[in-house]
Amino acid sequence: QVQLVESGGGLVQAGGSLRLSCAASGRTFSSYSMGWFRQAPGKEREFVAAISRSPSSTYYADSVKGRFTISRDNAKNTVYLQMNSLKPEDTAVYYCAATTSLYGLARERLYDYWGQGTQVTVSS
Repeated sequence: QVQLVESGGGLVQAGGSLRLSCAASGRTFSSYSMGWFRQAPGKEREFVAAISRSPSSTYYADSVKGRFTISRDNAKNTVYLQMNSLKPEDTAVYYCAATTSLYGLARERLYDYWGQGTQVTVSS
C-alpha cells in the first residue's frame, strides 16, 4: 500500500511558477514509477508528466513540454513537478499517482495509487 499526499498548489499569475510535491509513504518508493495528471473543470483527467523507477526516464505531454519538469528524490520519498511559464489553461486539480509499470506511463489505468489532488489556478 502506498499513500500519496500532494502539496504546493495555489493561485499564480500567468507566466509564473509553482512547484508541486508529492510525498509517498512506505519504504518501496524507488520501486514505483510516478506520474502527474490533471483535471480541469468539465474535462477528463489527462496525463501531464511521468518519471520511471530506476533508471529515471521522463515523459511529458506535448502541452507542457519545455515548461514543466518532473523529478524525484528517492531518499525523501518525494516526486516533484516544477511548473514554469504557467498559462490559464494549466488551471486544474493536479494528482500524483504511482505504478509498478515501467512503460506506457501516460496511461492512467496503469496507476494503482492516487493522491487526493492539489488545486492549481493560473490567472490571466
